[in-house]
Amino acid sequence: MRSIGLVLIASSALAGCAAGVPEREEASKVPTMTTLPKDIYPESRSRLPLPKREALDEQGKRVYDSVLDPKRPTLAGFQGPAGIWLHSPRVGEPFREMNRILRNEVPLEPRLRELAILVTAREFDSQFEWTAHEPVALKEGLDPKILDIVKFRKAVSEAPEKETAIIAFGRELFRDRKVRPETYAEMLRVFGQTAVVNLTALMANYAFTAVMLTAFDQQLHEGRKPLLPFP
Repeated sequence: MRSIGLVLIASSALAGCAAGVPEREEASKVPTMTTLPKDIYPESRSRLPLPKREALDEQGKRVYDSVLDPKRPTLAGFQGPAGIWLHSPRVGEPFREMNRILRNEVPLEPRLRELAILVTAREFDSQFEWTAHEPVALKEGLDPKILDIVKFRKAVSEAPEKETAIIAFGRELFRDRKVRPETYAEMLRVFGQTAVVNLTALMANYAFTAVMLTAFDQQLHEGRKPLLPFP
């Protein structure tokens, strides 16, 4: 039986963990009924079924329980990357821990952290990641003008040096598959070596996630309005 009511309720509750975000997020929650592709499971909204907790091994149960832990809230609950990782907890558990460290323990200004995530999401056209993180970025103080530069692939002009460096670095890293010496030198000047390593790891983490979301065709939560325009 595919319907798992309790899990769906928990996923919906966790998806709203970023309470108090700007009005753009509220607009993204306009109720819309969507028809899922035939290969999508409704309880996970991906190509993978949502495992029952009792069917998981001990490591899988830890991952499952961590998603429900209010002390470690996720943006998507089980209807997102966490639900995918239940099918490979040996890989998923350390990956999720790395994500937690990069998001919460690395000394990086929150608005810049979210900018780096959004640059990655834009370069991979990851609708799920973008729609989850745009409201968070605005809540953390990212200038809407900077957000729109990334969102609409505009040229960078009159932006602060930190934001400019991250956008240029991410675009070259993912779009060009090569970072120019002058772009790297600017990242070093603005952030220093350790921060450049951390920013690169953060962006790689979300690039990895974007690939997983694409492979398993992860759909947005029911009623969630997509915020990323294509192409």
